[in-house]
Amino acid sequence: MIQRKRDLEHLLELIDLFPVTAVLGSRQSGKTTLVNQIKSDHYFDLENPRDLARLDNPQLTLENLTGLIVIDEIQRKPDLFPLLRFLVDKNSSQRYLILGSASKDLLKHSSESLAGRIGYYHLAGFSMEDVGSENWRLLMLRGGYPLSFLAQENKHSFLWLEQYITTFLEKDIPQLGIMIPSTSLLDDDFSLPRATGQF
Repeated sequence: MIQRKRDLEHLLELIDLFPVTAVLGSRQSGKTTLVNQIKSDHYFDLENPRDLARLDNPQLTLENLTGLIVIDEIQRKPDLFPLLRFLVDKNSSQRYLILGSASKDLLKHSSESLAGRIGYYHLAGFSMEDVGSENWRLLMLRGGYPLSFLAQENKHSFLWLEQYITTFLEKDIPQLGIMIPSTSLLDDDFSLPRATGQF
């Protein structure tokens, strides 16, 4: 696993300063992997049906917890934001680390409910500092998404990127309020250029 030391340092600093810290970034940018390097006291993954069911009555579940509470994929339950404001105001022994894909609705709900209580950390892909300057060609060729950068071969990286871009256009672009059909953004022959030469 590639260590993302600078991202981790910035994130820990925000957790110390704010009762709620949000890690935002596109799908597959490494948010969950980064946060798993931080010791939490309670972890809820809202893509796990069991964890989602535990938050059917979120106040009963959360109000007596202490320490660092991680809620992954929080965009699945935007109604949590007003409750988090109430909980952190009432219980200073709680800290929340929330993760979600950046969207205008997530930013709107969190900033309206948690103004002054939340710090945001926007996670991008791997940087040159993460992968080392000796790998700059590979980073430029494959990009910084972990699954693309770490693929065993260039052809696997490009295949992953093609699928990712299609998913991004179909699912994520509409969440940003851009209502253009993905078929208009992609032509029928869409594919990434194949690499030539040695990297």
